[in-house]
Amino acid sequence: MLNMEPRTEVDPAVHNGLIVDQFTRQAVLFAERNKLEESLPLMLRFSGVSANDTVLDVACGPGIIACGFAALAGRVTGIDLTPAMLEQACALQAERSLSNLTWVQGDVTALPFADSSFSIVVTRYTFHHFLSPQAVLREMVRVCRPGGRVVVSDITPDPAKLAAYDHFETLRDPSHAHALPLDALRGLFARADLRQVEIESFRREMEFDFLLSGSFPNPGDAERMRVMIEDDLGKDEIGLGAHVKDERIFVSFPVTVIAGEKAIQKG
Repeated sequence: MLNMEPRTEVDPAVHNGLIVDQFTRQAVLFAERNKLEESLPLMLRFSGVSANDTVLDVACGPGIIACGFAALAGRVTGIDLTPAMLEQACALQAERSLSNLTWVQGDVTALPFADSSFSIVVTRYTFHHFLSPQAVLREMVRVCRPGGRVVVSDITPDPAKLAAYDHFETLRDPSHAHALPLDALRGLFARADLRQVEIESFRREMEFDFLLSGSFPNPGDAERMRVMIEDDLGKDEIGLGAHVKDERIFVSFPVTVIAGEKAIQKG
């Protein structure tokens, strides 16, 4: 059985420092490169968002998903640990002339909101950064109202290739903690008593050099990654489907969007 307990050997404060360091450096490029986000249409559809909804985007980054929801929802709040990401979120909000957004700087492991504050709670490409994704999901469910929807989009590697994938991603981004295969993600939702679960998966392809140019690995690790990917051509032991197209190397991330409804307590 896959381990989904908190990584107690890692100091949460140290790990949060890695996240802030990485995403402060990534903020501008991340915002520029992700404005067309493949997960967003699925997240919108699975959430059933309407003008009556209040939405929370957990670890919102540069606000791409929050702004996408704000075009349809009544009110959207985005929370993130990294001030530089929230600066990009504010800029995107201004660019799109959206007035129904609020940004909060804070740690998502203890959301600063009352129980049942939102009708929809979402997060994208974040669970693999959390030392305890179960704890974060528990907080997401807590602040979601009964009958509301919780939506998560993240990378879901093949379980047989998980160790290699985690090693590659930790080289690329030292704030990576641990990716969850689809069955593990589904298990989190079951333990959180989220019902009427919907799931859809797809592959997100990008050129390897493009991926690397927006990453900030430790000295020497970029070359280690290149060797790993070149050695993996035709093998796919990392789970990224590394392949050559037009004389360039591409990788393909396995992504899953999963959504469930918070149970309504009887009596």
